[in-house]
Amino acid sequence: MNFSGVKEKTLVLIKPDGVQRGLIGEVLVRFERKGLKVIGVKMMSLDEAVLREHYAHISDKPFFPGVSSFMQSSPVVAVCLEGLDVVAAVRKIVGITKSREADAGTIRGDFAMSVACNVVHASDSVDTAQKEVPRFFKADDLFEYEKGEYEHVYAADERAK
Repeated sequence: MNFSGVKEKTLVLIKPDGVQRGLIGEVLVRFERKGLKVIGVKMMSLDEAVLREHYAHISDKPFFPGVSSFMQSSPVVAVCLEGLDVVAAVRKIVGITKSREADAGTIRGDFAMSVACNVVHASDSVDTAQKEVPRFFKADDLFEYEKGEYEHVYAADERAK
């Protein structure tokens, strides 16, 4: 089944708390059940340079050393997802950053209570995703393949866009 539609890519990081709590599979299954296409997955340790780039918007804040320490406390799992409006779809599945207030049924609403230890990071916009994906994945880390179930995930007119 060919899919000629415009496909966005987005980044999800399963944070150290998600890895340590054994939630990797649970997080991935949420995206797969939605019908999103996993095109890259890898476990990695993050260094200070990557974290300063990734969190440039908060790297000068007094709480950044704590964020950096937390994100280096365990490996993370980087996931690249693809699909129509994938950034917005992932943000809904993930839930709001303040996990205590996240809706039940979202990853953060079901599995987290913290702002920092909130299981996942997800790109917050298409522009951000276009910067974040290459930060964690080289082109040859990402896979192009036909996803046969797209016929049952997207309507014919959506697949043809």
